Amino acid sequence: MPVPDYQQQPQFALPKRWRYKPRRAFWENKALRVGALAAVLALCGLVILAIVRQQTGTEGFLVGLALAVLPVPLLVGTFLWIDHVEPQPLRNLVFAFFWGACAATLVAILANGFAQHVLATTFTATPSQTNTWGATFAAPFIEETSKGTAVLLLFLFRRRHFQGIVDGVVIAGITATGFAFTENILYLGSAFGQDHLAGSGGLGTTLTTFFVRVIMSPFAHPLFTSMTGVGFGVSAMSRPGQARRWLAPVGGWLLAMTLHGTWNGSSSLGPFGFLLVYAAVMLPALVLLAWLAVWSRGNELRLIAVHLPVYALAGWLSPLEPLALSSMKARRIARDLVRRARGPADARAVREYQSFATSLALLRARAARGTPDPDFTQREQELLHHLWQRKALAQPVLTQAAYTIFPPTPWMRQGPWGAPAGGAWGAQGAGGGWGAPGASGAWGAPVGGAWGGAPGAAPGASAGGAWGTAPGASAGGAWGAAAGGTWGAAPQANPWAAPGTGSGRPPQGTWGPPSQQPPDGGGQAPGPWGP
Repeated sequence: MPVPDYQQQPQFALPKRWRYKPRRAFWENKALRVGALAAVLALCGLVILAIVRQQTGTEGFLVGLALAVLPVPLLVGTFLWIDHVEPQPLRNLVFAFFWGACAATLVAILANGFAQHVLATTFTATPSQTNTWGATFAAPFIEETSKGTAVLLLFLFRRRHFQGIVDGVVIAGITATGFAFTENILYLGSAFGQDHLAGSGGLGTTLTTFFVRVIMSPFAHPLFTSMTGVGFGVSAMSRPGQARRWLAPVGGWLLAMTLHGTWNGSSSLGPFGFLLVYAAVMLPALVLLAWLAVWSRGNELRLIAVHLPVYALAGWLSPLEPLALSSMKARRIARDLVRRARGPADARAVREYQSFATSLALLRARAARGTPDPDFTQREQELLHHLWQRKALAQPVLTQAAYTIFPPTPWMRQGPWGAPAGGAWGAQGAGGGWGAPGASGAWGAPVGGAWGGAPGAAPGASAGGAWGTAPGASAGGAWGAAAGGTWGAAPQANPWAAPGTGSGRPPQGTWGPPSQQPPDGGGQAPGPWGP
């Protein structure tokens, strides 16, 4: 059996060594920067630990820690579910949580104490009024700025992983969860200390604080800071030069401070005023944020269904993979199939394949809306390379999962590569399907120059390459050009050569038509490719 040309060529390096890494100055060393950042956060954590223990006592600290940790898994799990389509790297989430729990909390404690002192010495007011003013006006500015700094840092220095509203909400929410965790230790520990000093043996203050902060409003800080995250997410989706690119983060930050100040100020309105603000402001804002996050998550799946088929037509993916990858249920089925049949290591490889395919679809979606990544071509080739290395394992189970979720219609043959009944596809617009194969039963070139510019080019590139014009072009093309250049040029149409080595059709006799390709998407099949 002949060996495909791709297998005869020198094999690529492992994915982790895909990019050439030139020598850098010592201050640009990644390990040095990570170590310095970890040291700063650890130092902040030690200072916070000492401050909280001093204010609550050892026993109060332990009680506060045990109670404050209860909502953390629920909140973190919620944000991880929102982020499940294209997950953030773990290092980003760990940084966000510990920034909120250590650095942001330390800044807030020190700055709030200074603000209280300024208010007490500048204005003639009772201690109660000073506390109310500080909580309503000073604390929201200080705390939302300190938490929002983590979002800003990841937006600036981890731009590849910060591409939309989902990323902003997740990063902001995880940061605020860490902040609320440390703050709850302080409040709950202090409440326990008050009960202990009362000497009655009761826990009334502790239980009241626990109910208000952990049961009623564990989402408060994540809700506030998520407004800042939404603003940065909108900015990430905006084209250069648009006003919202700069106004959205500022508007989100101002909205976060407004919600925070309203919530803090409600405590001075009495029980009924507090409940009114809770029901009229907090709950509607939470519902609106939840809807926006779920809609944005679903929109990522819709973008996968829209932008991956062009890679299937170029031969990089099997025909049903875009459908499977746009369904979280199909993704889970594919991983379960591999895990039961081949073990957790191969299931991990399928998960990586799904992640790379998602990144590829969203990379093309950003280019289609006019905000392409600066390294679009290199990133596209890198992702295709990773997909190619895992395709023999992932493509069969994804195809099977697609058939499980989306059963075939009666005119489809039972098989991932087969043509409709009758053995041919028929003319476009007729009852048979999508146009005849190429000469002598093979696939040949697209009809009438159907597909756009050079393979691998970014969306909207000029026509004239191997695939012809973009979908929706003038009469005579099978698809015609999409409005606004949505599709642009097809991706690199040469899966049979090593990714990144250029484009072109495979050698004669190497691959047959897709209907003859083996079920696992790899190996070779007899038959000509057609002219």
